[in-house]
Amino acid sequence: MFKEFKEFAMRGNVMDMAVGIIIGAAFGTIVKSFVDDVLMPPIGLLLGDVDFANLFVVLQEGADAAGPYANLAAAQAAGAVTLNYGLFVNAVVSFLIVAWAIFMVIKGMNKMKKKEEEAAPASPPQQEVLLGEIRDLLKK
Repeated sequence: MFKEFKEFAMRGNVMDMAVGIIIGAAFGTIVKSFVDDVLMPPIGLLLGDVDFANLFVVLQEGADAAGPYANLAAAQAAGAVTLNYGLFVNAVVSFLIVAWAIFMVIKGMNKMKKKEEEAAPASPPQQEVLLGEIRDLLKK
């Protein structure tokens, strides 16, 4: 059983998938940091000094302290139930960036594959091959 598992784990597809998952996780972390730390602060400044990470609606006041709360961390520390739509906006922007990057990679791969297909000589249809063989046999 261990031998079968080792053969399965060492197949090319499994190893490629593992590398893809690791690189994808690292890319996701980079994109999250880009959105949270680089992209959204200037957008927040343009919209009137808005911090998207602190956009929330209090659904229920906290047991420890009543609102209004200065930021999301204060509301969560007070035990308030919040709807964190600012964090959701950040997550949507992160998703769109990752989806766009994956789309561009797939588009590039499809373009390379199309060039390879165009460069390869097209083999004649099976009917033509058979007709050619019949012709050659009749000539003999």
